[in-house]
Amino acid sequence: METQAAFEYLRGVAKEWPATAVVLGSAQSAFADVVEKARRIPFGEIPGWPGVSVQGHAGELIVGEVGGAPVTVVAGRVHLYEGRTPQEAVFGVRVLARLGLKNLILTNAAGGINPAYRQGLMVLITDHINLQGLNPLVGPNDDALGPRFPDMSHAYDPELRALAAEAAASLGIETGEGVYAGLLGPSFETPAEIRYLRTIGADLAGMSTVAECIAANHAGLRVLGISTVTNMAAGMQAELSHIEVLETGRAAAGDLARLLTALVPKLEG
Repeated sequence: METQAAFEYLRGVAKEWPATAVVLGSAQSAFADVVEKARRIPFGEIPGWPGVSVQGHAGELIVGEVGGAPVTVVAGRVHLYEGRTPQEAVFGVRVLARLGLKNLILTNAAGGINPAYRQGLMVLITDHINLQGLNPLVGPNDDALGPRFPDMSHAYDPELRALAAEAAASLGIETGEGVYAGLLGPSFETPAEIRYLRTIGADLAGMSTVAECIAANHAGLRVLGISTVTNMAAGMQAELSHIEVLETGRAAAGDLARLLTALVPKLEG
């Protein structure tokens, strides 16, 4: 998708844009509420920026500060299960990369596959498995964005993950580490699918994040992924519902906001 119009519009809003951006997942808006000197830009005002339709996603770009450090918050995302293309899913990442983004923090709500996890736990993503059947880099490569065959050996930056773990520990917030499996959705996985995912090495299951991570690596950005375990996966609890995902996400959002507030200033310079 063409990002020029959105780039020019946002350059008109501010000539200098923060080096760090945070994408907020379902029911994780608490961090947006602590941003100081905030300027809120609805997605609908930005040319070409896809709108959001999923409950729990605000649909606005927020520019401001946390802990004295500049930050951009993408409050809401589009998902492939909405019928959107991979290019729509990564539109915001590519626009922000053109505006000078260096560090991208991707948050999400995920189902816990690892039996050591509990609801409400924040898990730092070490790697992902793309089972969505789609990739935002399919098609002609735009060499201005990145190389034809980007390296994904360290798709989730180890240094950012270490900084996040350190910040969480200083706040007394428990975190885990694990591999995120990206599924298309919107139906939750079956118990048999969860057994398969566990067998191939997945610790978490979700319906976002993967395309954004791929596009970010393509553009040379450092990526940190943080999943909030909002439910245990199919076969590990009685039943699954999006309402539960939202309720647990909201309950854990305070700790996520505290972690991000402590972490973002550490990423400057």
